[in-house]
Amino acid sequence: MTEPPTRSARSGRPGRLDVGIISAGRVGAVLGSALRAVDHRIVGVHAVSEASRERAEMLLPAVPVLDVEEIVRRAELVVLAVPDDALAPLVTGLADLNAWRTGQLVVHTSGRYGTGILEPARRSGAIPIALHPAMTFSGWSVDLARLVGCPMAVTAPPAFVPVGQALAVELGGEPFDLAEKARPAYHAALAHGANHLLTLVGQAERVLEAAGVADAAATLGPLLTAALDRALTEDTDAALTGPVARGDAGTVRSHLEALGALRDGEGRPLNDVVDTYRALAEATLARREATGRLTGDRAEAVRTALTPDERPR
Repeated sequence: MTEPPTRSARSGRPGRLDVGIISAGRVGAVLGSALRAVDHRIVGVHAVSEASRERAEMLLPAVPVLDVEEIVRRAELVVLAVPDDALAPLVTGLADLNAWRTGQLVVHTSGRYGTGILEPARRSGAIPIALHPAMTFSGWSVDLARLVGCPMAVTAPPAFVPVGQALAVELGGEPFDLAEKARPAYHAALAHGANHLLTLVGQAERVLEAAGVADAAATLGPLLTAALDRALTEDTDAALTGPVARGDAGTVRSHLEALGALRDGEGRPLNDVVDTYRALAEATLARREATGRLTGDRAEAVRTALTPDERPR
């Protein structure tokens, strides 16, 4: 078995590595800073855009900005924090250049992929690890505190799962093993819950603003905070409230009428909000029916209320 390289003589701490960060986006710069804080040596960072260079300067001061090949040449641990669609071409391109080497740790941060996408590096003797922190990154130093206790999905060859787990712990996280085949569904769940939550909250703020509420965020804050807390700590089917959950078809109908009549500050209808409200209400209704909490005439009345008419919008 190939053991990952160590540099214990450098700092007196075992397992200190020369780390290369590709690239200094919101994720890479933060993880590089976290690894640097536990005495790993960041030997280079790849940063192309002005924003990435500014982020690297702030979170990784004095770390040289290098091209990708030079970073891979210098590093014992390479962190690939690039967009999902860029990952395969990057790994394959470096393999074509014979850049990967035996014993080198190659860690990507994509939630979507496991280690299969790192196969070209593995064939060159590198050790593939997929490590995904289940959090959203702003790309600023505040993220370092958010890493503490953050769940981190680890996928790696069985012999190297402990290495991935150790890296997660050094980043401040709580590692858990995730099978290769489970990663797409895992990532879909996180994207659906987090990204679409932001879309939903943004729509609610736009509705309040169109209705004349001065501080939409402050108005929503207590309600959304309590709802999220209940969703994460209670049985969501039991905790659900609102007109669909109660079978209050008249209220659902009035909501759709009110939303359809609103206009934003430039006089445009909020059609996307209407569509989202209807889709989520239909999903809520289906769930209430599946769990037996809403049945018969009351469920059918809500379904009828949610049926769009044919009038042009």
